[in-house]
Amino acid sequence: MPVAVVTDSTAYLPATVADGSLTVVPLHVVLGGVSGREGVEVNPAEVAVALAARRVAVTTSQPTPAEFAQVYDQLFATGVDGIVSVHLAGALSGTVGAASTAAGEAAGPVEVVDSCSAAMGVGFPALAAARAAAQGADLSGVRDAALHTIDRTSTFFYVDTLEHLRRGGRINAASALLGTALAVKPLLEVSAGGISMRDKVRTAARALDRLVALALEAAGDGPVEVAVHHLAAAERADWVADALRERLGDRLCELYTSEVGAVVAAHVGPGLAGVVVHRLPAPAHSLLDDQL
Repeated sequence: MPVAVVTDSTAYLPATVADGSLTVVPLHVVLGGVSGREGVEVNPAEVAVALAARRVAVTTSQPTPAEFAQVYDQLFATGVDGIVSVHLAGALSGTVGAASTAAGEAAGPVEVVDSCSAAMGVGFPALAAARAAAQGADLSGVRDAALHTIDRTSTFFYVDTLEHLRRGGRINAASALLGTALAVKPLLEVSAGGISMRDKVRTAARALDRLVALALEAAGDGPVEVAVHHLAAAERADWVADALRERLGDRLCELYTSEVGAVVAAHVGPGLAGVVVHRLPAPAHSLLDDQL
């Protein structure tokens, strides 16, 4: 039997490929004291409204080891040889830790991979792993497909305010102060070390220009896949996507645009615009076009 691939709900996979080739474990969002599974019981629109109103507390939590153990047990019961589990950055969430705890007690071998990213920064490595599994790679080959994709993926985002990230403990108070002083607009990057400031500009329009510039710099000279994310800011996402299509031209093999889910929404607030760039190896090959 092939190797199975597991990811979590923060991957925000394109609907066109979320077809059962990967198993998705949902994170939890606590909205006004009521916990629900991301994408099942809680959606991003609810979170955006709650954050804007500031009358309802919004927090998040990772899946428990027991939830991962149940998924792993079910997959091994089908006869798979092993599992590769690709997840949200360990610097941002305990999801990798919960998966690792469950992996240590699983009925078979489980390789847990820290994506060092979020959104399609998780999704692109998970898709690469699923493609490798579909082509018959063994456990180490499927894991390596994810790791190689992580090395070629960059994630940037813009938020109107750093306050939501500060409240959630994802960025410190000093950085949040920098983001609010003199109406400075922050450009941030997600990496193995967590969230770091890449640049600061004065207006939202200039921030979107800079977001495009960072994406182009990350793309280099070769073919790429790109995901553009937003929260309650579809016009911003459309503008960024159009700019990248024009500037990247034939080097753009795939572009995916979507609203982030409830977990990321809870930490960034309305107005988010983000870009994930996956530099494809030669020859150019689009993971999103594969039949997984």
